[in-house]
Amino acid sequence: MVSQEQRRKQLAREKFLRQQQRREAARRRARMRNAVLAGALAVVVAGGAVSYAAGAFDGDSSKDDANAQPSSSPKDPCAKAAPGSVKPLSFKKEPALAIDKSADYTMNLKTTCGDIGLDLEAAKAPHTVNSFNFLVNKGYLDHTKCHRLTTGGIFVLQCGDPKGTGEGNPGYSIPDENLKDERLKDKVYPAGTVAMANQYNASKKTGRDTGGSQFFLVYQDSQLPPDYTPFGTISESGMKVLKKIAAAGESSGQGDGAPNATVVIDKATVTKS
Repeated sequence: MVSQEQRRKQLAREKFLRQQQRREAARRRARMRNAVLAGALAVVVAGGAVSYAAGAFDGDSSKDDANAQPSSSPKDPCAKAAPGSVKPLSFKKEPALAIDKSADYTMNLKTTCGDIGLDLEAAKAPHTVNSFNFLVNKGYLDHTKCHRLTTGGIFVLQCGDPKGTGEGNPGYSIPDENLKDERLKDKVYPAGTVAMANQYNASKKTGRDTGGSQFFLVYQDSQLPPDYTPFGTISESGMKVLKKIAAAGESSGQGDGAPNATVVIDKATVTKS
């Protein structure tokens, strides 16, 4: 007959084994989730989707679990989009440089979730600012949807694609600029940064100078290599709008997908001052 002490030890061993199995299962789920996230974000999509490095999602599973999305989507915090449709515009080449690099430019995104103001840096990123000045004045961004929200390790809202799929572009590309900006030290894009998406593949060192019209708004410090042109900063009120959008989460539940909030740029304007 098994003694009480032997039974106690047996139960303790069984409990320990169950704990080990649960921990290993949790580690496997975390590794699988990270692999899915990294794979999704490392894909280079035609037209300028952000190509994130897979290593940006390395970390402990507790942090990943904290960033995981709930099973049920929260209520959409944004209003109905204004009447109108996206203009099917495409251009053969980058517009001639027409901005004043010594002047101040601001871009306002009037979205269904609130206004997002951007202070543009014409002196540091003249090609990028000039391109947006050109596109916005053509109505290129009007009625476009911000199609992508990331919530795990990298915290950005991606906009500027007239197709809303990550594949849209204006028909031309612009050069990378301002990649040595002091804000990008330690390979971090700080909260409040607006930067260009592109098709750069760090492992193959291909895809430089492939910015188009897609850009991303950083709502929380994000670990990223300095491969994406920073060309402005987000206003304080704009950051509040982004936080509201981020709080609603994204649709995949994996940290990278369409935002649950319906973010549509009803009207974009660029102003010189």
